[in-house]
Amino acid sequence: MSKKIISLLIVVCLFMSMITACSNNGAEVTPDTEPVNKVSDEPEKKPEDENKTLIFTDSAGREVEVPADITRIAASGSLAQIVIFALAPDMLVGLSGEWGSVAEQYIDKEYYNLPVLGQFYGKGDLNLEEVAKADPQVIIDIGESKSSIAEDMDGIAEQVGIPTVHIEATTESMGKAYRMLGDLLGREKEAEVLAQYCEEIYNNTQEVMKKVGEAGKVNLIYSVGEDGLSVLAKDSFHAEIIDQVSNNVAVVDDISSKGSGNPVDMEQIILWDPEVIIFAPGSYYSGVAEDKAWQELKAIKNNKYFEVPMGPYNWMGTPPSVNRYMGMIWITQLLYPEVAQYNLYEETAKYYKLFYHCELSEDQYNDLIKNSK
Repeated sequence: MSKKIISLLIVVCLFMSMITACSNNGAEVTPDTEPVNKVSDEPEKKPEDENKTLIFTDSAGREVEVPADITRIAASGSLAQIVIFALAPDMLVGLSGEWGSVAEQYIDKEYYNLPVLGQFYGKGDLNLEEVAKADPQVIIDIGESKSSIAEDMDGIAEQVGIPTVHIEATTESMGKAYRMLGDLLGREKEAEVLAQYCEEIYNNTQEVMKKVGEAGKVNLIYSVGEDGLSVLAKDSFHAEIIDQVSNNVAVVDDISSKGSGNPVDMEQIILWDPEVIIFAPGSYYSGVAEDKAWQELKAIKNNKYFEVPMGPYNWMGTPPSVNRYMGMIWITQLLYPEVAQYNLYEETAKYYKLFYHCELSEDQYNDLIKNSK
């Protein structure tokens, strides 16, 4: 009798197992019944989800179809690269140009050794083979909105078959540019930190110069080139910061728009006879003390000449990008210490953390400013 009961129980168990299996394989389940292994309410990610796109309106007014989830980007040139590096170094698939050797101590190896794609805009040294290997989802151009910018961006997109967007950025509007970039890349919070920093430093610089006043500005020239005989002329694009914080006495007729400046002769520099001379990195800073012609200048006699800190970029420009915010801090503290009153080491360390993701040591800082104070 017991054997019959056991057999009956086995049959019942088997029957119940079959019902459960059917329920889990698409049989209708009543509202009061939950499947044994309930599946998550989240829809299963399908391969086509990765190809979703959205429309992004760039600063040129172009409606560009871009991936909804951007993870791989290329910068159009060095100016854009510096801006992007602060917000999304992990998204860069390549560089517009090699980092200089001085950058190696500040830039993580992962980013220092990225392949060089060349410039999509500017030098025109684009390496299409490297671009194909890197496979960026979008190309981002950041900077001045020239009259031809829409046609330029369309031309790049047509050439390489990759969506290309332009984000306008000036020294004054960099905060807005970062917010736009953050929206594009899905990094709004991180972009807001950078945006607020740029706006704060720009506004601080304006306040410093209001206190200094026009009458208090020092007469100054910014010298570039190995022989020192080129200058960033007053009202030139690359002299923007110099013009804001000093009386740039380098007034010329035919203003150059290039970072290499306007060539002049020694006679002209002697006629200007500035109170202060700022030398670009790699220019004639180290030679003027022994050069009899330069020794005639007021700035050289009074030891009022300085070399711009360099690493990984020139603090005052070349390219004229977010590196110039560090330059604003440095040069206002240099020229007007009683007004600016920055703790330069603390400000430099903060900048390097935000924009280069680098913990700057005091030794590195002292090396940076050895010719700049």
